Amino acid sequence: MTPPLVHYASVDEYREHYNRIYCQGRIHTFDGIRVHFSPGRFNHVFFESTSRDGRKDAFSFVRAQRIDWIKSTLENPDAKLFRDGTGRCGAMTLAIVWRWCMKVLWW
Repeated sequence: MTPPLVHYASVDEYREHYNRIYCQGRIHTFDGIRVHFSPGRFNHVFFESTSRDGRKDAFSFVRAQRIDWIKSTLENPDAKLFRDGTGRCGAMTLAIVWRWCMKVLWW
């Protein structure tokens, strides 16, 4: 079951939540792999392109409301893992792709 949506009034509140839970917290996948989150990934994850040119220029409150789904997905023991198709080590869980080849995952 997915966690409830998170509702904040500002981008700064979502950024603080991301930094507190993901960057400063200790998150492990259900099978024990430590996941490291970079503060710089916030914009990549929660902004989207308004002109479809790849430049992420608009904050997405819809995406940000699902911020707690990341942790929930990583920790879910019922998650289905797949190779990413490149021949490298990888996993795809609920349509979000993370790559790892050792016992540490950088996201």
